[in-house]
This record gives sequence, C-alpha cells and structure tokens, in this order.
Amino acid sequence: MKVLAGGGAAVSGPVLRKLQGFGRLEEADTAALALVEAGTRLVPAGTDLIREGDRPEGMIAVTEGFACRYKLRENGARQIMAYLVPGDVCDLDNGALNRMDHTVGTLSTCRVARIMPETARELRQHPALARGLRKAALIDEATLREWLMNIGRRSAVERLAHLFCELLVRLRSVGLTSGNSYELPITQLDLADTTGMTSVHVNRSLGELKREGLIERKSKRLTLCDPARLAEVAEFRPDYLHREEPFSA
Repeated sequence: MKVLAGGGAAVSGPVLRKLQGFGRLEEADTAALALVEAGTRLVPAGTDLIREGDRPEGMIAVTEGFACRYKLRENGARQIMAYLVPGDVCDLDNGALNRMDHTVGTLSTCRVARIMPETARELRQHPALARGLRKAALIDEATLREWLMNIGRRSAVERLAHLFCELLVRLRSVGLTSGNSYELPITQLDLADTTGMTSVHVNRSLGELKREGLIERKSKRLTLCDPARLAEVAEFRPDYLHREEPFSA
C-alpha cells in the first residue's frame, strides 16, 4: 500500500523541534514548514511508503510512530538499515536518482507527510531550513556508519544497548522522552532485523540487560534504568548525532 497526500495534523511539531536543534529559525522558516501540514496522513504498521525500484518523488517526513529503511533478500529475509522517528525527514537527495535502491516502510502506526518536489524547493529557499535539512541528512549518514559498526563489531548485548542509547538521544531532542524512558513501538522481530540477530537471540539479550538492571520494558515503553552504565556497556558516544546536550541520566 502506498501513501497518498491527505489531510491531517500539523507536521511542524517534531520536525520544527528537530531543525531548531541545528540553529535558529526565523518566523518565515516556521511558516514555510507549515506548508507540509496538508500532506500528513495516518498510516498503519506494515505500510510501504515507497518501495525499492520506485521512482522517487519528494521527501517523506515522520511526525508520529516509527518507520524504517529496509531491504529484502529473495528469500524474504529483511535487513533494517535505519529508523525514522518523529521529526525525521528522509530522501533529501533522492530526486537525483532514477529509482529507489531500498524501501521505506512503517514499523508502527505512523503519521507521515510526503513533501512534494515543489514544496521541497520552497523549503530550500530558506537558508536556515536548507542548512538544517542538509545537516540532518549528514547525520543520517553518520548514523548508518555507526549501525555498520554495531552489526560488524559489537556483541549482541552491546548492539541493543547502543541502539537504546541512540534512541534516547534522538527522541529526547524532539521532546518525546519522559526522564530516561520512551515509547518503543516495535517488535522483537524488528529488533532482530535491525541488529542482524534471530528473535531468540534478541530475547535472550534483552533478558540479560534486564537482569543487569540496565533496562525495563513494559508493553511498548522502554526505560533505561542506568543510562550511564548502559552507555559504558555499548561504548556509546553521541558525537555522531551532533546534539549539544551530553548523554547523561
């Protein structure tokens, strides 16, 4: 199922908060962000927003829920390569490509907006917005490098610990944390496809983190009980996310 333009809630909330974290925005900048409001739409989990092989058209903004970039093998095995959380805008430069080389889909119920090319061009005419969007794209690339390190050189427990620390920083930057806890509306299968493990291995590793008093998960809410120690386990340093605030409890 593909997402079409439709009415919905304002997209400027988390997107605005994220871009404000990269530099001061003027009133004209925030007004320009409001142009995407009419493109928001609520979509269910398991929806492909754009598929591998499709011709890219515009950008996608996530304002609620978790989406992801992923690829599939011929046998159906999935590798998740990035999470898109509220405030994220993806596919900044995909208009230069003829075809998508991966799929973007929802992991939970999401509210998303497709920012059509003409609207994207208008946003880029605002220097502060253009700088913010470019910085966000560069941070996405840095995050992908960190995820490659995760899969290639960290243990199962370290992979999950690093991911949970990263999400705390990213969600805190858009005001979606409560203390050291946040909504994590994804399954153990999603975590397995993210970290290159089996669901059984993920379950075992989550259990180890819980026994060590590092995390607690109730329903879809994750709490980092000892963020400093969890970061130490993961060797997590948030420099690649380029946030001003330090990672701390």
